[in-house]
Amino acid sequence: MVKEGIPDRKQKILLVARESFAIFGYKGTTIDQIARMANVGKGTIYTFFSSKDQLFHSIVADLVFQVKEVAVRSLDPHRPFFENLHNSLWAALQFRKDEELLLQLTREVREFGTENAKAALKQVEDAIVGFIQRQLELGMETAQVRRCDARLTAFLLFKAYVALVREWNQEQSPLTDARIAESLQDLFTHGLEMRPL
Repeated sequence: MVKEGIPDRKQKILLVARESFAIFGYKGTTIDQIARMANVGKGTIYTFFSSKDQLFHSIVADLVFQVKEVAVRSLDPHRPFFENLHNSLWAALQFRKDEELLLQLTREVREFGTENAKAALKQVEDAIVGFIQRQLELGMETAQVRRCDARLTAFLLFKAYVALVREWNQEQSPLTDARIAESLQDLFTHGLEMRPL
């Protein structure tokens, strides 16, 4: 019989904890529950993580890494700047929309206002806004985007996408990916693109 190694146990605990947080939320998840689901003792969990908070923060840090990876993978140096910006933002928002843990945390914030869940969602949002900001800064450096407050513009772009995907689709006919890109290009790009002197 092969003994489970320490990295394997830690990874197993992280996977099971992520599943538990996705099903029961932050409030509904306990170390006892994770230990039972992972088939390990509580002491094993405390070997790797000093508290439920630390375990949760490790999982959220991984989510932040994943959302950035999704955005980066959607970039293509052969596509125009705004198309890349749209594709990366769209990919990050799809990840956010499809990730069970983030959906559960959103419900928990709505129903209970759990501070840890709010902080986790803010970390993911900040990662997406930070990614957009860096893309805008690169666009300015390469003269594809006029000078602007990159942080503010990134925040506005993110919120506009969320509004079009969520609120608009609840009240109106859902917009296609192409229609959202076109609408935001009309709104943002023509105000951002370089103009000949």
